[in-house]
Amino acid sequence: MTLRLSRREISDAVGGSGWRFVLGAVRTSVPVTSLARAAEVAARVAATAGGEGDGSLWMDVRGDRVVLTLQSLATGWVTPLEIDLAHRLSAAVSELGLRADPEIGDQGPRSVQMVEIAIDALDIAAIRPFWKAVMGYAHEAGASGPEDALVDPVGQGAAIWFQQMDAPRPQRNRVHFDVSVPHDEAPLRIAAALAAGGMLLSDAAAPAFWVLADAEGNEACVTTWQGRD
Repeated sequence: MTLRLSRREISDAVGGSGWRFVLGAVRTSVPVTSLARAAEVAARVAATAGGEGDGSLWMDVRGDRVVLTLQSLATGWVTPLEIDLAHRLSAAVSELGLRADPEIGDQGPRSVQMVEIAIDALDIAAIRPFWKAVMGYAHEAGASGPEDALVDPVGQGAAIWFQQMDAPRPQRNRVHFDVSVPHDEAPLRIAAALAAGGMLLSDAAAPAFWVLADAEGNEACVTTWQGRD
């Protein structure tokens, strides 16, 4: 169950079951009509996952949806165990007369996604402890080096990663958001951002990421798993 799968292998394995691979995890949403129904979904999902879910599954339970995320907490990646769980959980949700749905395009208020904050730095090792302390964050699984990313240990806040600078850049914003979306959501999200007054600064690294900016030049990247293996 510790086999290192490629991003494409993960995406292909779960896409047909209503999940999407996003930033080292697979995620789906189960639309519901009440908190009581959401609790029922959560209970069925927990029972289906059993003890295997303890190290792989977390849920966001709300009155209109249950968001399910699968990732090995030991490796910070998706293993065959999480893929197996994704199929089993989709089947369990279906038995309740509901569906696992990544909510691409107009299928929901927005697609499943994960967000990172990127901080440009000349000396990453010098500033990383500050961000770890002030945010109450922790090392990412298997990545505790002085320049590695930081994550919220309870999975609520955006991850933080550090981009190496080779010279000061006072003329530009040094903090930006990376919005990691399903690969089939990216064109829709970019089109919406441009229609809302944004600018496309670069698509040179697409489909791994596109660099966008608002009307005042503040940057954000829309990212996917594609082009990274």
